Amino acid sequence: MSTRLQSYRTYFLITVALVVHSLGSAEAQGDITVARIFSDHMVLQQQSQVRIWGTTTPHRKLVISFLDQEIHVEATATGDWSGTLQTPAAGGPYTIEIRAEAGEPRVQFNNVMIGEVWICSGQSNMEWPIEKAEAPEREIAQSKDFPNIRFLDIDHSAMLEPSREFTKVKGWDVCNPESARTFSATAYFFGRRLHQELNVPIGLVKTTWGGTPCEAWISAESLGAEPKLRPLLDHWNQLELAAAPHRPANLYNGMVAPMKGIMFRGVIWYQGESNVKRAKQYRTLFPLLIADWRKQLADGREFPFYFVQLAPFRYNNHSPEALAELWDAQLETYRHVPRTGMVVTTDITELDNIHPRNKQAVGARLAGWALADTYRDWPSASGPVSVPSGPIYRSKEIDGRQVRINFDFVADGLSSKDDQPLTWFSICGPDRKFVPASARIEGNQVVVWSDEVSEPQEVRFAWADTAQPNLVNSVGLPASPFRTDRLPLSSEGIDF
Repeated sequence: MSTRLQSYRTYFLITVALVVHSLGSAEAQGDITVARIFSDHMVLQQQSQVRIWGTTTPHRKLVISFLDQEIHVEATATGDWSGTLQTPAAGGPYTIEIRAEAGEPRVQFNNVMIGEVWICSGQSNMEWPIEKAEAPEREIAQSKDFPNIRFLDIDHSAMLEPSREFTKVKGWDVCNPESARTFSATAYFFGRRLHQELNVPIGLVKTTWGGTPCEAWISAESLGAEPKLRPLLDHWNQLELAAAPHRPANLYNGMVAPMKGIMFRGVIWYQGESNVKRAKQYRTLFPLLIADWRKQLADGREFPFYFVQLAPFRYNNHSPEALAELWDAQLETYRHVPRTGMVVTTDITELDNIHPRNKQAVGARLAGWALADTYRDWPSASGPVSVPSGPIYRSKEIDGRQVRINFDFVADGLSSKDDQPLTWFSICGPDRKFVPASARIEGNQVVVWSDEVSEPQEVRFAWADTAQPNLVNSVGLPASPFRTDRLPLSSEGIDF
């Protein structure tokens, strides 16, 4: 038997044994089990139809009690049960009880809050804990002031088939110095700003794994339906790393699929480092991931999906343009996928550190998108957020030997954050050879030129992995890297 077949066989037998053990225990003891995503201290999405599910003895009749609601359900022949609660406006704490109609057994969840629930996902920069962020001891100590922020940390799990249940989840934690220390810094600072502005409980579901690529987080169903990804899937089908976390769909199977059925407001995402050398392919992968999650987790509902454009960092084993090409893929995703928002971080960087420590600004900017979009009509402690982003390229105008660049999200005007000449612009003529360019602000436009280019055609901005440009808008948010051209990329044809 080949090593690959042995690996699949072992994985299959272990999975079957665990499932049989779990079902056997529930039936033998007559227990009521509830999906591990539910526990004491959890946050449920407010003013929603919230589904709760689990297993019990086949055909057992159960009663779910919450506030003045009593929901009667009957388990299937396989012991599966589910019920739906109507949640009120934000508040709590509440109690939820699930019991047999006869009275016993019963399960009770205490200290349940009703509020806003967000899924927080990606690779290591989303996983990066508060204890490794800026000013960690101050932030950890202050976390005690926010007990109505709650955390659910999903354990790492790579699986070959979609799972109905998480392999291991400790349960929801109340935000405090002990639980906050190792929780996602980006997610926490995102949730903290929302909590402070909206004054409602915030539930943060963290499902992350450092060093993992986008394709690992997408379902096999969606991956297989995309012809452009056939070379990537064929490559993995030749490998023997069956349960590897990098394998396409494996993290979706173990860390996303078990969330099917939960109600949540939206997703924040921080990922891309593991796809930098395949930036052209990311233009397919990333929009596919968003569409896949909306289909799989929300029956097609276009929930908000806000993401972080990676920080500058010298990827020594890749082309200096590779990261810029990934930035471009992220920008194109923002442009073309509805209900998305992109946080630019060219000013939040440590060029020798792929994990910049200033996660406070990253989380706050993600929350800025949520406040300007998802919660734009909600009363906010600091008032409405009208400009969630720095300048984003909209169009160009060739004006003799100059090119004029127009932007969205100018706010009250453009400026140089250090009052120095604008940096990191380049320009090309008919020969398609980009050279460094001069640039100045005129009104809400940036005018770009070079004495070396008499017939300008295209402009690029911050087109290098170490770029730290100084163009910002009136609220101090940095401009996104961009290109006006559609010339071939260095990552063309790199599929795995």
